[in-house]
Amino acid sequence: MLVWIFGVVLFAIGVGASIALHEAGHMWTAKAFGMKVRRFYIGFGPKIFSFRRGETEYGLKAIPAGGFCDIAGMTALDEVTPEEEPRAMWKYPAWKRIVVMSAGSGMHFLLGFLILYVMAVSFGLPNTEARPVLAQVTCAAPTQDPVDFTVPECTSQDPRPAADAGIRPGDEVVAVNGRATPTWTDVTTAVRASNGRTELTVRHDGAERTVTVDVPTVQRVVTSAKPGERNELESVGALGVSLSPSLDYGPVAGAGATVVFTGEMFARTWQGLLAFPEKLPKVVQAIGGGERDPETPVSVVGASVIGGDAVERGLWSLFLLFLASLNFFVGVFNLLPLLPMDGGHIAITVYERIRNWIRTLRGKPIGAPVDYTKLLPLTMVIIVVGGAVVLLTVTADIVNPIRLPR
Repeated sequence: MLVWIFGVVLFAIGVGASIALHEAGHMWTAKAFGMKVRRFYIGFGPKIFSFRRGETEYGLKAIPAGGFCDIAGMTALDEVTPEEEPRAMWKYPAWKRIVVMSAGSGMHFLLGFLILYVMAVSFGLPNTEARPVLAQVTCAAPTQDPVDFTVPECTSQDPRPAADAGIRPGDEVVAVNGRATPTWTDVTTAVRASNGRTELTVRHDGAERTVTVDVPTVQRVVTSAKPGERNELESVGALGVSLSPSLDYGPVAGAGATVVFTGEMFARTWQGLLAFPEKLPKVVQAIGGGERDPETPVSVVGASVIGGDAVERGLWSLFLLFLASLNFFVGVFNLLPLLPMDGGHIAITVYERIRNWIRTLRGKPIGAPVDYTKLLPLTMVIIVVGGAVVLLTVTADIVNPIRLPR
C-alpha cells in the first residue's frame, strides 16, 4: 500500500512539474522578448506563500490544479499602468506573441520527448510495430491450454530448439528459410508451418548470421481461437521464444527512435482528441456502476491512480510512458483554437495579423484589436463545458477508477 501511495504522489508531482514548466515557458519567452511578467503562480485558490524577485512575484497556491503567468497587456483590453504600457504584450509583433503563447505547449512537448528519450536508453521504447526481437529463449512446451492459452513450465525433457541453435535474447529474426519476416506475425506464421531443419536469419547489434534450427512439432490452439472457450488444438512448429514488448537503444540511436516514437504519440493523441466526445457517455455509465472502459478519459486523479498501480507493480516504463502521454495530450489540447486556451489567443493573433495585412493591401489603416468582450459568451460556454468534463472524470476516477490488472 505504501508503495502504491508513493507512486500516486510521485505521479502527481510529475503533473505538478509539467504545469510549472508550462507556465515557465510563457514566462521565460516573455521575459526574453522584454515583456513585463507581473506574477508567476503554481496552483489556484488561497495563497500559501509568495516572494518577489525583480519585477515579478512568484508564488504557490493551495489547489495544485493549474497555474498562471500574468503578463502585462496580454490583450489590448487589459489594464496596464503608464510604466507598463511600452512593454505590454499586445504591442509586440504578432510572431513574438505567438511564440510566447505557444511556449507552454512547447514545454509539454519537450518534457514528453525527454521522458521518452530516458525510456529509450533505459527501459526501452514500446515495440509498437511488433519487430521480431526476442525477449526470452526458452523451451517449446509440447501442449498449450486450449482455454486460457497458457503453456506449462519448462521441464528438462522439453525441446529447446532456438537455444540449441545459439539464438539468444535480443536477437531479431529477419528471415525464415530465406523469406523476410519484418513482423512477429510473419515469424510465427512461417515457424508454425515449419517442421525439422529450418534456416533462420537473425540480427544482433547490426550483425546478421544464419542458423539452422530443428523445429519440433507441438500442440497449439488454432489461429481463430478465442480465450475462455474450449478451442481446438493443431500440430504446428515452435521455436520456444517470445516477443520483446520493448526495444532498447543506445544514446545515439535512442535520439532517432525517440523522434519517430514521438511522431506516433502525436498521431495517437490527435486520434484520442477526435474520439473524446464519444467516450464521455461511457464515463457517465462508469459513475452509475457500469464497467469502466480503460479507453475512457481520466482526470489527474485517475492518472495518478494508474501511476500508483504502475509503481506498485514495478512497471516504471509504463509510469514514464503514461506521464509522457499526458504531457502530449495537454500540449495538443491547449493549442485548440478555443478561448481561454492558449490556442484561442493564438488564433485571434493570427486573425488580426491576416486581417491587417489585407487591409494594408487595400490601402486601409489597420483595424482595431479584437474585442474580447464579444467573445465572452462563447468563452463562458467553453469554461462551463470544460469544468463539467473535469468534474465528470474526477467523479468517475474516485468511484470507479481505471486500474491496472494484477
